[in-house]
Amino acid sequence: MKSFDLDSCLESAYSRFPETERRPVIGLTGNFADGEVRLADRYYKSVAAAGGVPVVIPPLADEDSIINTLERIDGLLLTGGGDVNPLWTGEEPSPRLHSINRERDKAELMTVRLAYNRQLPMLGICRGIQVLAAALGGDVEQDIAEGFSTGRLRPFDEAEGCRPLLKHSQDADRGEPTHSVRIMKGSVLSSLYDTETLAVNSFHHQAVRACGRRFTVSAVSPDGVIEAVESNEFRPVMGVQWHPEWLGDDGLPLFKWLVGEARTFVKAKKIHRRTLVLDTHCDTPMFFSQGIHFDRRDPRILVDLHKMADGRQDAVIMAAYLPQPKPGEAFADKVEPRFDSPKAYAEHIFDTLEGMISDNAGFVDKAVSPAELYENKRAGLRSIMFGIENGLALERDLANVEHFARRGVVYITLCHNGDNDICDSARGCSTHGGVSRFGEQVIREMNRLGIMVDMSHAGEKSFYDALDISAQPIVCSHSNCKALCDVPRNLSDEQLRALAAKGGVAHVTLYHGFLRNDGAEATVMDAIAHLEHAIGIMGVEHVGLGTDFDGDGGVRGFADSSEMINFTLHLLRRRYSEPDIARILGGNWLRVMAEVQQAGVNR
Repeated sequence: MKSFDLDSCLESAYSRFPETERRPVIGLTGNFADGEVRLADRYYKSVAAAGGVPVVIPPLADEDSIINTLERIDGLLLTGGGDVNPLWTGEEPSPRLHSINRERDKAELMTVRLAYNRQLPMLGICRGIQVLAAALGGDVEQDIAEGFSTGRLRPFDEAEGCRPLLKHSQDADRGEPTHSVRIMKGSVLSSLYDTETLAVNSFHHQAVRACGRRFTVSAVSPDGVIEAVESNEFRPVMGVQWHPEWLGDDGLPLFKWLVGEARTFVKAKKIHRRTLVLDTHCDTPMFFSQGIHFDRRDPRILVDLHKMADGRQDAVIMAAYLPQPKPGEAFADKVEPRFDSPKAYAEHIFDTLEGMISDNAGFVDKAVSPAELYENKRAGLRSIMFGIENGLALERDLANVEHFARRGVVYITLCHNGDNDICDSARGCSTHGGVSRFGEQVIREMNRLGIMVDMSHAGEKSFYDALDISAQPIVCSHSNCKALCDVPRNLSDEQLRALAAKGGVAHVTLYHGFLRNDGAEATVMDAIAHLEHAIGIMGVEHVGLGTDFDGDGGVRGFADSSEMINFTLHLLRRRYSEPDIARILGGNWLRVMAEVQQAGVNR
């Protein structure tokens, strides 16, 4: 009886090494009834057939259990089942509401929201598409027929005219398609099936009424009911109203899509584990006066410990931003809290940062060098570095360069939006014709003390002057490409070439006005276009990311620090190698920082 011989069952695994390849782990939500977790075998067999490893997630509404589970899986499959309780979306139940499941609703809605924060690939099936909508800002219609009769539910493509209401809960065999759906051109779904119409099965009386701002509709039935949605934030998230697990080969592409996206997510997580991931410019300190909580998921800010952890981001350079007063304006009128002295205001920012770091000791620490960044990463700590945005903080006193070096400042952006006593701004009026005589002294002193010279915001003549004056490479911590967005703040191709020739780096920023100036919405794809243009001019050894989060930076697809790993996913899809991704995510900046600091005096 060889079929009952355990050794023969394991013979294949034991005869090779490794015993198996690493496959992505897909969590499948389980149904709950009569005190039991239940799941139809078609779900987990379809995941296995697509190359994934299925594990069942019980409907346990315990945040610690959910979070620990999400940390250990690579993708999430939301399976079908009963109705979603309308109370979760602020509605009272209809008489046509069918069976609801309190245990399952709460657990799944929490799971989706937490998985979304962590960028996990997700596929929702039947009830699963409705859970996605309910958890992420959409609306669910309790009963399709009632929704149409009351006008709450309207055909998605009403202007085109729709057929009479279809029967959406079939009596036929589950493997038998009973109606068609029209797939939207350009959608992910259309790329999977390469067809405009698809025959599907149907087992539902609830439906997505409105998919919300995070999704776009990717398929509709002939009567106008939404049949599929997918992320409009360039994330691997999709929901379908039908049951592909019963459709054999016709259903398999959806499971292969989920497993494929999970496999890419595995690669991204590995890269982030092995790479120092650094954002070289954020303005979060501007919000300190509002009483922000860095250890909470604070909706007022784009960078906090939760978001950095979700995006697997190791470090950020937080800038003490000093607005440039116009002639006749007082500095104190431009900052909160009020400080008459720019230096004193910068000191206040750094004092607050150090207090924040102290309050979260064990999770975050200050760093002043690449060695300290790596030491913190090995210790499981995130790092905060200090920068100054606008040399106005020096108050025309060269001794203050050394003072801020001792405070741990790693770069000074020489100016902001307006000329100061160091140099002319890209938005200034050519006060000095470039870098001033005092500015020349500042640059040489920064070289001596190992502080990076940052020329973001500087005018073109100031940029070239700084290149000539500085004995060390200079940086542009948050600047884009003028060839793609012709605004004074961006760098021309000639500037990019000159910067690279001197060993410097330019970091793409997410401020929409520096990504495009044609009135269209900027997205993460525009940021990638600027990055790739810079790579084409400078080489991949001279680029990186300086998001400008909390300084009006942030675009759809890269809206806060939690989406840092989403950017890595895009780079992987575009076939960038791990070494090049490591350069982009911080390696190039760390090379320049190390060179500048090694050439300076001991700090």
